[in-house]
Amino acid sequence: MSTEDLGKSKFVNMLLKPAGSAMESRLRHLLQDPEKILRGADLQPGQTVLEVGSGTGFFSMAAARIIGDEGHLIAMDPLAAYVDRLNEKVEAAGLQNVRVVRRDALQARLDAASIDKVLLFGVLPLIPLRHPLTALPLNRLLPEMHRVLKPEGTLAVWMFPIAGLVPLSIRRSGLFAYLHKRNGVHNYRLCNAKS
Repeated sequence: MSTEDLGKSKFVNMLLKPAGSAMESRLRHLLQDPEKILRGADLQPGQTVLEVGSGTGFFSMAAARIIGDEGHLIAMDPLAAYVDRLNEKVEAAGLQNVRVVRRDALQARLDAASIDKVLLFGVLPLIPLRHPLTALPLNRLLPEMHRVLKPEGTLAVWMFPIAGLVPLSIRRSGLFAYLHKRNGVHNYRLCNAKS
């Protein structure tokens, strides 16, 4: 069964609904300021941004404000319940620069070299995890993110807590070179991009 099929499962959506509520909690907003964290990803007005694993939009709403009306945010998540909730929030806020899609990021179905910034915030695998909705295999995810990024595009990775093997695995992939860490966000450029 594919990740997208699992994302439609009523049982899986019911099982993960409490996690969606926790993503939106006031306590989380107090402990993890999404705008401050996003500043660490160097988001700029007018960028086209892909947010992988957008969930219910903890980072999406702030990212949409930062990139502004000239920017475009593609918020991608495989879970139907999360996509529905984020669509409600986007509509209620009147945001025209956000497109929410229910899709597996391993097959993003986006044009090559079309994205300025990829956000991988809280979705990368802790190495022992193998559940298809909580772990994305880096050996398949990184080539797809490399494909969709523009030559000058960047990858921003934030995990709480950050798993030490993930940044190392990204560097070892040969696809991305480390730029810097700011506000807990690890930033990478394409290896074939100019410094």
